[in-house]
Amino acid sequence: MMIDENWYIVGGGDNASGSTDTIVMNASKFVWSVVTTVSVRDRLACEGLTLCSTTVDGEKFLIAFGGYNGKYNNEIFVMKPKPRNFVQPRLFQSPAAAAAAASVKAAYAVITATDEKTKDIVATDDLDVKRAEPGSSSKQMVAEIDALNGEKGELESRLAEVRTENSKLKDKLDMVKLSYNELTKELRSVENQLAAEGSRCQKLESQIAAAHKRLESASSLENELEALQQQISQAEQTMTTSQRRKSGGVWKWVGGSAEVSDNE
Repeated sequence: MMIDENWYIVGGGDNASGSTDTIVMNASKFVWSVVTTVSVRDRLACEGLTLCSTTVDGEKFLIAFGGYNGKYNNEIFVMKPKPRNFVQPRLFQSPAAAAAAASVKAAYAVITATDEKTKDIVATDDLDVKRAEPGSSSKQMVAEIDALNGEKGELESRLAEVRTENSKLKDKLDMVKLSYNELTKELRSVENQLAAEGSRCQKLESQIAAAHKRLESASSLENELEALQQQISQAEQTMTTSQRRKSGGVWKWVGGSAEVSDNE
């Protein structure tokens, strides 16, 4: 809920535990602070809490009601925001927030020092401004700011190096993905060729099997042909022998007839 430039967050969580801190963020300075802390089972530390604001006699109030933390709540809480000093806020100490906290504290320390120095400004009638001489604390603050700026520069340089390295790794990853896609296409092409060669081999095997069958049938036919040739040869020999016998008998008969005629 926004009130002026402050964003308030109240409650939240689940049935087991709730958010015990009521926090506020200054929208202009982007600083988180803890407004108040309640117990774990408090009505303000529950889920489903409704938060709104209202103005009464020129003063702004936060109104929270409802919520559920194991049972439904029907209480209404009215809270009056107090002016807060965001120069030294209570920040959430996460690893990332710890580094940011140092920068924020240093930045607002500069703002505080500037505000203190502004009080010493003396305005003349012709609007000339004379500033007070910087003290030892200001010099120390400037030195701290310079140190922080140096650390900031180093961090920015490291961040740039990391981004460059990430960009190179991304390019390498893109190249690897491209190579992987090309190799996948080649693998599929080889698989298709192997499948075609496999079907071709199956056809050749079937043709070879058919040729073997034909050869086997041809060899059986050759055997039958040889048997027939042997039978024909035997038959021819038998016919030749019988013809010779017949022809010899006729000559004998003819010779015998001639002898009979001579005797007569």
